[in-house]
Amino acid sequence: MHVVVVESPAKAKTINKYLGPDFRVVASFGHVRDLPPKDGSVRPDEDFAMSWAVQERASKHLKEIADAARNAKTLYLATDPDREGEAISWHIAQELTERKALQGVDVRRVVFNEVTKDAVLEAFRKPRELNQALIEAYLARRALDYLVGFSLSPVLWRKLPGSKSAGRVQSVALRLICEREAEIEVFRPQEYWTIDVTLANGEQTLFEARLTHLEGRKLERFDLGDAAKAEAAKQRLEAAGAFVVERVERKQSKRNPQPPFTTSTLQQEASRKLGFGATRTMRVAQKLYEGVELDGETVGLITYMRTDGVQVAAEAVGSARDMIAERFGDRYLPSSPRVYKSKARNAQEAHEAIRPTDPQRRPDAVARHLDEDGRKLYELIWTRMVASQMASAELDQVGVDIAVDGAAAKLRATGSVITFDGFLALYQEGRDEQPAEGAPDTGERRLPKLSERESLARKKVAADQHFTQPPPRYSEASLVKKMEELGIGRPSTYASTLQVLQDRDYVRLEKRRFYPEDRGRLVTAFLTSFFERYVEYGFTADLETQLDQISDGRKDWKLVLRQFWDAFHALIEETKGLRIAAVIDALDDDLGPHFFPKDPERPDFDPRRCPACGTGRLGIRIGKTGGFIGCSNYPDCRNTRPLAVVGADDAENGLDLSRPKLLGKDPESGEEITLRKGPFGLYLQRGEGSEEAKPKRVGLPKGHAPAEVTLELALALLALPRHVGKHPETGKVIAAGIGRFGPYIRHDGRYCGLKEGDDVLSIGLNRAVVLLAEAPARRGSSGKKIGEHPADGKPVTLHEGRYGPYVKHGRLNATLPKDREPGDMTLEQAVELLAAQAEKKRAKSGKAPATKAKAGTAKKAKKTAKKSAKKTAAKPRKKAAAKPKAGAAGDSPEPAEH
Repeated sequence: MHVVVVESPAKAKTINKYLGPDFRVVASFGHVRDLPPKDGSVRPDEDFAMSWAVQERASKHLKEIADAARNAKTLYLATDPDREGEAISWHIAQELTERKALQGVDVRRVVFNEVTKDAVLEAFRKPRELNQALIEAYLARRALDYLVGFSLSPVLWRKLPGSKSAGRVQSVALRLICEREAEIEVFRPQEYWTIDVTLANGEQTLFEARLTHLEGRKLERFDLGDAAKAEAAKQRLEAAGAFVVERVERKQSKRNPQPPFTTSTLQQEASRKLGFGATRTMRVAQKLYEGVELDGETVGLITYMRTDGVQVAAEAVGSARDMIAERFGDRYLPSSPRVYKSKARNAQEAHEAIRPTDPQRRPDAVARHLDEDGRKLYELIWTRMVASQMASAELDQVGVDIAVDGAAAKLRATGSVITFDGFLALYQEGRDEQPAEGAPDTGERRLPKLSERESLARKKVAADQHFTQPPPRYSEASLVKKMEELGIGRPSTYASTLQVLQDRDYVRLEKRRFYPEDRGRLVTAFLTSFFERYVEYGFTADLETQLDQISDGRKDWKLVLRQFWDAFHALIEETKGLRIAAVIDALDDDLGPHFFPKDPERPDFDPRRCPACGTGRLGIRIGKTGGFIGCSNYPDCRNTRPLAVVGADDAENGLDLSRPKLLGKDPESGEEITLRKGPFGLYLQRGEGSEEAKPKRVGLPKGHAPAEVTLELALALLALPRHVGKHPETGKVIAAGIGRFGPYIRHDGRYCGLKEGDDVLSIGLNRAVVLLAEAPARRGSSGKKIGEHPADGKPVTLHEGRYGPYVKHGRLNATLPKDREPGDMTLEQAVELLAAQAEKKRAKSGKAPATKAKAGTAKKAKKTAKKSAKKTAAKPRKKAAAKPKAGAAGDSPEPAEH
């Protein structure tokens, strides 16, 4: 009997069918041992000795493997064909040796790149020994990760409360995200204009050309920097009399297909086209690799999904070319197969690219055997690989220069037409970002037939305003691409790295973009201040190169560890004497310019002056849960705000709210009226307030674009609440204002949120009355008064609750019986229901029953109730209105706090 160990039970079942009854295939369920998460698991003083512990979940799987191996002739270790797979095989062999389960057993290693019968049988015909170089590369990588994490994380915990961990790769990836956010925060949009002219040739075919030269000089991007300059250029073209074709350039170009997927490019494209995160992509790919049942046989649909290589086996290339010729025709088939070479220089290059195990197995043929994610990812992998062997796309590109009134101005028109689609008939790669506003159109664009010296007719001249855009935040795809470009980490670890950053609350993924959290920014600032070398991109990439050299047998793994540890350990020791004050100063120096940017247009404005007390200075502070911005006059001044640049996102709309935007001055008080952005959104403010009183503030309602807010609008909003009119039934005033839940109307102590389309500044009396009538009564509101309770004179009220109507007296509620109509409820009936409910509560709590005196009082209450029921209900005592949900009666009128 031969025993085979693979990683997953699904693969075990499939391979057992391929190998037959002489083999028993068991699963390890992934890694079986790891370094215990405690000090001393890696001991640099003992030549980097490492202590391993069997993972709890792996104990029963190891026992099964050991029991099977004791009776085996040969143990085949058939874990995944990469560095991690080699490590798992080594761990199993080491553990079984310690358990004396391999005495007299021949241990061999087999690897296969796809779970198909031919590939598996071929691998078992060529077994090998464990690859010691790959094992040492794994040991070095694991030791480094442990030493960094278990040395650096405690420093963070002591010096930076609220931090959770640091890591060799994760901290560098976090730095990328934080630095991109800093770029966005300091970005200031710059205005520029473009001039496009609609022209017609002799056949009256219209096309567009852009102004490129004016008065004999080539226009740079910001030469037309405002509306006045753009308008002058526009008028010059409108006044021009001659538009003549000066030169026509024609050329043909080819666009070649992309190579098949590597791990990294698969994660990027699945993010762009399918919206899959890196973790989700790898999970689905794992299932496709392990296989599905087709026609009674389990077959792997794709090759191994952790690879840096782009090469493809000759058999697969031949199969793809046959399929292309059959489906698309010979025109779409290159004269010879395309050969791709990987740029990677490590051991993982030996693996093939990610491809379908059989290119003839089209996506529609296997769709019914897969779930939705599996269908989408398989089709993506299949189309990319097949397209990589198709003919290039061919394009005709045309460029036309047009002279305006001789040399007064020059226009440029470009066109691009696909004359043969080639591989584009099947596949086109996605892109991370949309082209910048105002950039030339790169898509297919046809120009009419034009010839040199041809006169054209001007039809229309348009001047368009643009603003420069900040660099985009990283998506999963663009971050993976950047990490790969810099050589940070390895494709097989990208998914777990990005997940750890989110799990630690260092970043959040919002609308498929990474935003650094306060905690993440503080960690990055701390590390760049005190451990700069170890979060440098070049240092991290060089360390990855050394690890690759270990896997190729070109470098000694313990030498790499020693060189790293000696310098790193010395720096850790130095930081033990760091005072928290020094840490805060370093963080403030690093992050201060981003959180407190100066205003070049207001040189007297001090962004660090505390707006609450007027004398303190704002700075970065550290609390138990992380960082925040606070006043230096604490505890006398308790002004704080989140660790964020106010208005950083508004640069994307050409609006800068990183500081208050001055709209003008109040004509009555002379105070400045400003538009600001706080933690809860945009708001308007009058003046700066004083120690005794806060300034008047009001939130900006939805529907008002920040860039279009005028002084007149601001003054009207700050004057709220306003008098709408008197209610026709009660004669009481209806007022309109803006509260913390948005715009509202108020009548007789009740609040009702405005609906979409209603304007708080213009809503009329009729509409207000309708909204009040339509607003449902809020649970817990005052209810309808039935009368006063005879025992204490307090009101008895009728309410509509979640479980039906009920009566209320003080804190006591009693539900109405199902056969009792709320409209017919009398005070006597209500008192009886309340008395019964009170007795029930006493019985339930185990208290003594009511005394005779109390019983007498109850009888007296009933008699009095009969009299009281005939009287008109007295006016109820006023109670503070409860805070309602937006849109319901009872909305709070309080202005939003910012």
